Amino acid sequence: MPAPDFDALAVGDIVAEQSFPLTRDALVRYAGASGDFNPIHYRDDIAKAVGLPGVLAHGMLTMGFAVQPVVDWVGDPGRIRDYQARFTRPVVVDPEVGAVVAVIAKVGQLDADARTARIDLTVKVGDETVLGKTQVVVGLG
Repeated sequence: MPAPDFDALAVGDIVAEQSFPLTRDALVRYAGASGDFNPIHYRDDIAKAVGLPGVLAHGMLTMGFAVQPVVDWVGDPGRIRDYQARFTRPVVVDPEVGAVVAVIAKVGQLDADARTARIDLTVKVGDETVLGKTQVVVGLG
């Protein structure tokens, strides 16, 4: 798949938006795939016993959701040069309604010499930002 046209991009452009619904079932499946069976990801009693507000999504699952719209937009995961995020709030997954991770990907910086774009991600659950200073550098040349 061809890369997006670097010359057509401008700082501030929104290049992707996507929402990812999460359920407790999804957390159990992710635990099996990742090998992370920490009970804070599936047992309310354990999560509360250690002072958490409830069962939490895995941090790497949240990061994976966050970068996916950029991977889809850029067309090839090999174009990702760098990916960074700061965990700012846990993603609490309600047993009945789950949670929805919403991602907006916006051009934050362009480097014409390197033909790279820094894509800044806004990652929220409801009105709360759950990943801060989340940035993906993609090669487009």
